Amino acid sequence: MKNNITIICALLIFTLVSCANEAPAKDFVILTGKVINVKEGIRISGGKLRNHNLNIQEDGTFIDTLRIDEGMYTLTNDRRNRIQLYLNPGKNLNVEFDANNFNETLLFSGEGKVENDYLFDKQELVSKETKGGNMYLMEEVEFKTKQNQLKDAKLKLLENTQGLAGTFKNNEIKNIRYEYLEPLSNYERYHAYYSENKDFKVSEGFLDEMTDIDYQNTEDYFFSKAYQNLLQFHYRNKSQENSEEQPYDLAYLSTLAKIKNEVVRNELLYKEARSGITYTNDLEVYYKTFSDAVTNVSYKEEVDKIYQKLQTLAEGKPSPTFNNYENYKGGTTSLKDLRGKYVYIDVWATWCGPCIKEIPFLKKIEKDYHNENIEFVSISVDKQSDRDKWRTMVDKEELEGVQLLADNDFKSDFVQDYLINGIPRFILLDTEGNIIKSNAPRPSNPELTKLFDDLLNKG
Repeated sequence: MKNNITIICALLIFTLVSCANEAPAKDFVILTGKVINVKEGIRISGGKLRNHNLNIQEDGTFIDTLRIDEGMYTLTNDRRNRIQLYLNPGKNLNVEFDANNFNETLLFSGEGKVENDYLFDKQELVSKETKGGNMYLMEEVEFKTKQNQLKDAKLKLLENTQGLAGTFKNNEIKNIRYEYLEPLSNYERYHAYYSENKDFKVSEGFLDEMTDIDYQNTEDYFFSKAYQNLLQFHYRNKSQENSEEQPYDLAYLSTLAKIKNEVVRNELLYKEARSGITYTNDLEVYYKTFSDAVTNVSYKEEVDKIYQKLQTLAEGKPSPTFNNYENYKGGTTSLKDLRGKYVYIDVWATWCGPCIKEIPFLKKIEKDYHNENIEFVSISVDKQSDRDKWRTMVDKEELEGVQLLADNDFKSDFVQDYLINGIPRFILLDTEGNIIKSNAPRPSNPELTKLFDDLLNKG
């Protein structure tokens, strides 16, 4: 009996010691660092994080516990500075830099140092190899040759980097292949745009290397941004088969809803819906398609909040207001000052390419309806620090209408209330300040002229 008790005690001690030696797996990364000359903070995006703001102390230090999945994330500072980060639960990382001299001062330390040093070196390599000209203007053979050279250079850098974790290295090999294929998937569209040849089509077989991609791979989805983009390219192409039966945005959402891999389906649905739902012309069908297909509770709850907010932006509802926005011509203007006229609002910024592209069309339509009861209002969401850039562009482009500068860029109440997270955005209000279209046609869209004519004829 005594021997049995001794054996049991020994087993208990062994079990306790074994449990003590098996530390629980961590599901978080402690991200620390110190930065200088940061004006507007630092954000981390990717995976479960969406524009997560780091709390920067007065001395420039920060510390944050991020509960995340292993994968690639993006650190962004003041729009100009952006770097890809590899974060792995249990491997803490320290980041330091001077925002005024980002590339030269960026310094990693901690358990994630080697992988993130490699990613930065790869980014520098790509920048060097792609500098000096638009690759999408190249002809097919030259373009593909250049992409192969870039792929080989990345693989050589990967092979020559010592100390990388085996799992990271294996995933990065796949990622480099995806980074090679992604520009190929974009080539037809971008070459047509930059060469101004709208009828351009790639030759048969140009995309044959994409035929063996596994579009249901959860691990690759979280590790590779290029893989995510390839998935969107693939499913957007599939959705075009149904786009004649229903609007394109609904066709795409319906295609995503049929993805078998639950994680990939949830991620792509959420990624599309959190913005797409604010643009759709059939809110009820769009919301139902999303809700019926998504199984991630937090994703469903977030989009549901957007849906509920959009109910307040329906036709006939009072418009959110803006007050005392700086007017280019002097003084300030509020929405209430424009009562009595239809109001066509253009939300834009000087740095926004698609916004600039709409300017000639906007100027023409302003001229066409100059004597009608329509007020054309352009609200810039440039930062207050870029006020001079806004005024310079208004002057240079000879912009007409009411030119206003929002009081707090994208964080302005008016912009937030309209759920605007992408520009340009156009809004049409009636003479009483009620919403006609919270997502009005762009000036380049012939539907806008038809809409104006219908309103004026009714009046």
